[in-house]
Amino acid sequence: MSEERIPLDPGIFGPESPCFGCSPGHPIGLHLRCEMVMGDAGERAVETTFVAGEQYQGPPGVMHGGLVMTLADELAAWTVIGLVERFGFTAAVNAKLARPVRVGFPVLGRGTITRESTRIVNVAISLRQEGAVAFSGDFTFALLDEAGAERLLGGPLPEAWRRFARRPER
Repeated sequence: MSEERIPLDPGIFGPESPCFGCSPGHPIGLHLRCEMVMGDAGERAVETTFVAGEQYQGPPGVMHGGLVMTLADELAAWTVIGLVERFGFTAAVNAKLARPVRVGFPVLGRGTITRESTRIVNVAISLRQEGAVAFSGDFTFALLDEAGAERLLGGPLPEAWRRFARRPER
């Protein structure tokens, strides 16, 4: 069984992207790098590996729970980008923090699409550390067209984002 891994470009939203999760230039961001994984049997996923530094601690030695959620949400967003080629806005989350995520140790994240329509995408996320599931969650993303995204953002959609907007239904 082999798989193909395709890196997803964190710079696709432009050099001025303010994203805490993926922007290469964010001064305190997670700087996540994701890759699309394609299996022989047609299974598709998006994966990332992240090692939390001490700056992401809540309790000593443990990644802050809100930042674990941020890590999972960012991976879910990149799952939509990588597998659906659209961006979405998080609309709902059902999550379980099963064990602490330790700083200084790799976290392996995996996202898969569980349901997809023209307006809604559901994503399952798991974060594993040292072989055990630390986080599992189901994320619902709303796919917006340009006008809807601009209403949500309160201003124009950046040019680099336009190609990922939901296309008008005909």
